[in-house]
Amino acid sequence: MRSGIEIRPVEPGQLDALLGLCREHAAYERSPFVEDGQVERWRAAFFAERPALYGWIATDGGEPCGFMTATTDFSTWRAGRFASMDCLYLREEYRGLGLGRVFLEVLREFARAEGCGWAEWQTPADNGTGIGFYTRMGARGRDKVRFHYEVGEHDVP
Repeated sequence: MRSGIEIRPVEPGQLDALLGLCREHAAYERSPFVEDGQVERWRAAFFAERPALYGWIATDGGEPCGFMTATTDFSTWRAGRFASMDCLYLREEYRGLGLGRVFLEVLREFARAEGCGWAEWQTPADNGTGIGFYTRMGARGRDKVRFHYEVGEHDVP
């Protein structure tokens, strides 16, 4: 990893930078991104007494260059806790420098500290670069179809 790059837990003053990185991440995945108050909801999720969301941001000389977020969950079949990496994104010029490997090690350490037996994540099927990286890191893919079901009051079918 290049000197000057640091990965640290997300701090309250970095939430606007995180919003910008999320906007870029959505564009990278060719997905829509609507800004609708995430910063305040993140503030409650990251910094609660019992956080609902955990996150780390990479900076290069203080400038954000990537991030990772995770939660914990419980598996019925395995009857155990696991970490779920929700997002991992690096700006293009920071890919291939070993930063992704460091983020995965942060995920491993987080999972262990939280009493999780494993970590899971997903990536779009057309993200060949990401799939290749995860495979090289020793992760195994599972073929499943991901469903999304809106449950808000305005989302009745």
